Amino acid sequence: MGNMELQRNMMKRLIRQVVQSSLIYGMILAVVLLVGYLAGHSVVWQGTEPSYPFFHWVSLHAVGTGVCLFFIGEILILLAYLWRICGYIQSILKSMRRVYEDGGSAEKNLAGPEENHQEDWIMLPEELKEAEQQMNLLHQQVQKSRTQAREAEQRKNDLVVYLAHDLKTPLTSVLGYLVLLEEALDLPKEQREKYVTIARKKAERLEELINEFFEITRFNLTSMELERQRINFTRLLEQTVYEFQPMLREKQLGCRLEAEPDVMFSCDLDKMQRVVDNLLRNAILYGYGGTELLITLKVVKQEEDCLELTVQNAGPTIPAGKLERIFQQFYRLDVARTSSTGGAGLGLAIAREIVQLHGGSITAESQNEVTVFRVRLPINS
Repeated sequence: MGNMELQRNMMKRLIRQVVQSSLIYGMILAVVLLVGYLAGHSVVWQGTEPSYPFFHWVSLHAVGTGVCLFFIGEILILLAYLWRICGYIQSILKSMRRVYEDGGSAEKNLAGPEENHQEDWIMLPEELKEAEQQMNLLHQQVQKSRTQAREAEQRKNDLVVYLAHDLKTPLTSVLGYLVLLEEALDLPKEQREKYVTIARKKAERLEELINEFFEITRFNLTSMELERQRINFTRLLEQTVYEFQPMLREKQLGCRLEAEPDVMFSCDLDKMQRVVDNLLRNAILYGYGGTELLITLKVVKQEEDCLELTVQNAGPTIPAGKLERIFQQFYRLDVARTSSTGGAGLGLAIAREIVQLHGGSITAESQNEVTVFRVRLPINS
């Protein structure tokens, strides 16, 4: 329910209560005046009774007295409701402060409403139940966002520590082999070439780790903006697969591309290239050696035509509970970092952000040791 609709409902309810109270008061006042009038005229007054002057004055000014009493009562009713409204405003302001309060531990914030302690819920008067529901929902969303931000920050800090530790290993190896080459000038050619090759590979690994540091910083400090142009998406996939051939051969993987010919699409070329690159790299890193990757591209006819890109690999099944989390910043499936799959855990998070900027969606499915990443992009976005 939107804020405007919520305000209208609350205003209608308040006006209805004021009108009902006014009508009830008016009817009670009319009955009291009528009964008093009838009772007064049914009595034979002698003129000496103490109350006679009062009732005589009222009988002479019955209409004016009734109108005055009615307006006095209406003013009191309005004052009572204004007092109640002030109480509502105070309750809402107090609840708004609670909405943005830090609700405690991550486990508690991520728990569902039925799992949270009742004292953490926002409680408003019965007349504000709709506002109460909206505030509790907002409160849970705020706390969940804070928890996710804390978890992302913790994952980033852990990765920085891991990367700093991992930098030492290849750096030590490079320095060690360079010292050997410098001191042992009479090494056989084959041995010298072996040491040079090992030092080069370790230096390349060192470069990858340094790039991951830059990736973490760039992801946090830059906001993405699209520079759209019309591209041949089919040709983009063909070129990307070709560029990954050395990495595919190293992992003993095959790659099959099934794409409709010359699919044209308006997008940011560099960023869409990054999406494809990240998906393919992820499929290679976690794919079983000796298997084949399958990349498909087709136009799907729906209410709104869209492109559907899928990247499928044979690899370890991703548990259902982790399928959504793999798109979070700095999240990695393999908690224990290894040189073969080490990464900052940003590839899929960046891919999702780019796809969403293009108005699309990215999902993952994994079962029976087959994982499929599916990207849908609206053609007319």
